[in-house]
Amino acid sequence: MTGRATDTPRWVLHVDLDQFIAAVEVLRRPDLAGKPVIVGGRGDPTERAVVSTASYEARAFGVGSGMPLRIAARKVPDAVILPVDHAAYTAASDEVMATLRAQPDAVVQVLGWDEAFVGVATADPEAYAENLQHAVLARTRLHCSVGIGDTLVRAKNATGFGKPRGRFRLTAENWLDVMGERPTIDLWGVGTKISRRLEALGIRTVRELAVADTAPLAAEFGPKMGPWYRQLGRGDGSNVVDDTPWVARGHSRETTYQQDLVARDAIEAAAQVLLAQVLDDVAAEGRPVVGLGLKVRYAPFLTKTFTRKIAETHDRATVIAEASVLLAKIEPDRPVRLLGMRAEMAMPDDAREGHTPTRSGW
Repeated sequence: MTGRATDTPRWVLHVDLDQFIAAVEVLRRPDLAGKPVIVGGRGDPTERAVVSTASYEARAFGVGSGMPLRIAARKVPDAVILPVDHAAYTAASDEVMATLRAQPDAVVQVLGWDEAFVGVATADPEAYAENLQHAVLARTRLHCSVGIGDTLVRAKNATGFGKPRGRFRLTAENWLDVMGERPTIDLWGVGTKISRRLEALGIRTVRELAVADTAPLAAEFGPKMGPWYRQLGRGDGSNVVDDTPWVARGHSRETTYQQDLVARDAIEAAAQVLLAQVLDDVAAEGRPVVGLGLKVRYAPFLTKTFTRKIAETHDRATVIAEASVLLAKIEPDRPVRLLGMRAEMAMPDDAREGHTPTRSGW
């Protein structure tokens, strides 16, 4: 978090747009307000596609992101189902981020279309957050929630307690009171697989993780990641909001096929098409490839992902040859409904301090 020296406390605000994609669609069609809205694919539940987002009204019926669109349609027969419009969401997001950057002394770190960290020195972070919410609403007509924290981790986790349209503060003082008895999967940076591995160590709650012995954690996750997970359990870590322009770590392409791919040559040909598109994206960046990923969704809906580190290279033929090792992992005689290919690139500065937990490219 940059800025001039000051005795005023510095805070991290996590700004998260409420039901962002659905909200953008409602702005374009005010008649949708209050109705269950589902956005996904080309808006056709008879096609293979997944839910990108759902309005709160649709979520009340159990619809969530990543759910097959046909299942979502069955859960909410009266839902309005709309196609994804990336250009509209990007334009709305740009307006939101411009509004955040216009706030007094704000340092803004964009995390995605619908969320960002804001670093600020203020004696009253709640008042600052409220003013920020009013500014976003006035300029974009979009509502947001704000998590307030003394670290990035605490601010990010605080946001959920403020939804929708609210504010919540998490600091070292109330962290365990609020988060202690919650399951570890509720922590930013801990997903399903990690929470299961923690549970195998007898660690089920945030409090148990916060006081865990680092030796078993290091044995399970490695000497760096093990202690890092305990740090997450405490909500500790960096309070640095970094406004360095975002640089993509990788590029990926994926396709859901309306008819299952069964023949091996058809599966490999489809994967090669996706890989060619990814390598075109990478070439435009001018950075070498250092890793590859393959995503396979077998029928009816079992998803597997495989990754492979490779020696740093700009050579397209080398990358294609390395990708063949991943393609060999696709199980024979299993119908494939989705394929995805990803290439990870060398970062300008992978060792930059103050990094935050990152999501998978998928």
